[in-house]
Amino acid sequence: MSETKEIILTKIGSEELSKGLEYLKTTKRSEITEKIKTARGFGDLSENAEYDEAKNEQAEVETKINQLMNITKYTRTLSEDEIIPDTVCVGNTVEIQEVGEDEIEKYTLVSADEIEMYAILNSVIDDDMLSTDPEALLSANSPVGKALLNHKTGDVVTVETPACKIDFTIKAIYKYE
Repeated sequence: MSETKEIILTKIGSEELSKGLEYLKTTKRSEITEKIKTARGFGDLSENAEYDEAKNEQAEVETKINQLMNITKYTRTLSEDEIIPDTVCVGNTVEIQEVGEDEIEKYTLVSADEIEMYAILNSVIDDDMLSTDPEALLSANSPVGKALLNHKTGDVVTVETPACKIDFTIKAIYKYE
């Protein structure tokens, strides 16, 4: 018997998944159905580019719905008591500054699965549909994410990249909201 991997999402990620899935299953499906109906009215389906395009879009959306439905089967939402205050962990936002630089970067640490979920959603829905900017998310499995885990405000963390080592100072840590 094969083991199923648990997918851990933040509360916000879980809400975004539900909202995005509902949008795809209702609004987006209806839009595509209308496109197909309109394209059928153009005549011969064998040479109807609009019809082919609408059917391809329908297939893509149905594939994404299935992927997201599969994610929901194995999702566990991170509980409040699993998020450690004042420590870089999944579910917290961290502000970091590269040593010697002025710019402060802000990221929310999430699971790699949550990053994948956002990639699926972004491929089929408009950017303004999500309340979270996926660019502001950082996978806990990424080199930077791994290096930051379990550190506290004021710590200097070295991140090893294929090209070089980069030192970051952790400026602030707070709950992802």
